[in-house]
Amino acid sequence: MNPLLRIAVRFSFVWTSVALISNALSAHDQVPGAPQRKPILIHGGTLHIGNGEIVEKGSILLVDGKIQAVGRRVDAPEKAISIDATGQHVYPGLIESMTDLGLREISAVDVTVDSTEWGNENPNVRSWIAVNPDSELIPVARAGGVLLAHVAPGGSFLRGQSALIALDGWTIQDMAVRAPAGMCVDWETLTPRGSDDADTVKKREERLQQLDDWLDRAERYGIAQEEAANTESRAIATDVRLESLLPVLSRELPIIAHADALAAIRSAVAYTQARGLRLVIYGGHDAGDCAELLKRYRIPVIIAGTYRLPRQRDDDYDAPYTLPARLESAGVKFAIAGEQPGYPGGASNARNLPYHAGCAVAYGLDREAAVKAITLSPAEILGVDDRLGSLETGKDATLIIVDGDVLESPSNVQQAFIEGRTVDLGNRHRTLFEKYRRKYSR
Repeated sequence: MNPLLRIAVRFSFVWTSVALISNALSAHDQVPGAPQRKPILIHGGTLHIGNGEIVEKGSILLVDGKIQAVGRRVDAPEKAISIDATGQHVYPGLIESMTDLGLREISAVDVTVDSTEWGNENPNVRSWIAVNPDSELIPVARAGGVLLAHVAPGGSFLRGQSALIALDGWTIQDMAVRAPAGMCVDWETLTPRGSDDADTVKKREERLQQLDDWLDRAERYGIAQEEAANTESRAIATDVRLESLLPVLSRELPIIAHADALAAIRSAVAYTQARGLRLVIYGGHDAGDCAELLKRYRIPVIIAGTYRLPRQRDDDYDAPYTLPARLESAGVKFAIAGEQPGYPGGASNARNLPYHAGCAVAYGLDREAAVKAITLSPAEILGVDDRLGSLETGKDATLIIVDGDVLESPSNVQQAFIEGRTVDLGNRHRTLFEKYRRKYSR
């Protein structure tokens, strides 16, 4: 091939690739909602409070971004906007308990994925800093009823800090609800799989010792900071990695341990109890096998979805489907997430959150308990239940109106509010649906 022609072909390929990526990364068209100006009265619908209660033909009054009244009959102030929800269902905004939404756009395009930092020891990583508010996947998740997301970093060992964000806003400062919300640790890497031979035990001890060393150094760093402040001596140099571990030592933040295997769950419980730390288990495939242990120490579980395969050959075929019901009957607090660790689809699956809960209903979980697992329970686990998770007076007016049961796939979200702001439910999926519906109906 002629050298000039070869250069032209290569340039054309590069330019086409850049153009495709640029189109994929273009901002979505939805504009964040404006602050609530007038009172809003939603009446006539079935209210799913989020704590297990249901109010038939109920009313809910939203004023200045807060829920002012809930009940069978609520008087509306003058000039209030009235929304007739007769025949529809009103739920608290759904909470995706673990995701990389906003950190990953297209899994096959590396430059659109920012969910994992280099290295294995990154306690200072702040997941929310890298969130893209213009992600095309955020409006898609909102259209499925997901109004809040717990965004966590990936990686192995000390992954970093997670945050709970609202899925509406111009910037991450607008969207952040609680940042940080927890310290994420991959506990599977701290408990190597295999028999308890000498090598496996040695590796486990070495890795746990690494975590011990980090926490010990952070403890000494905190003491040194206090002494410097109390004696007005020269301040010590700031270490951002040790600084980020201080809230963990003070129990302000929990360790969110990714642990699926029984050995990993037991190890995480034993370690955090010995050090007096708070713990949340994420993954929890084998959590049903140690439910009594989790209940005894009041350790909640974020279940990594129900659409999963059994892990062991001797597992029941429906073990992932029945896990929520088993934990519920054992008295273990749990939330249901819509993503699996390392799943290729990643953030694009956040829209399926209510269907994971619906699958659990089909396998024995009470329907309102399933609603609680994607609303109030994650709010409690993440420490924001005073503001979110249920339709109760004084909480944020963050809710959805659905034309049917939100756990059923034929249902559609009709309206959504985040702190009283009307949320635009348009999204790329709906735009393409309308486009091709018109095309093929000609």
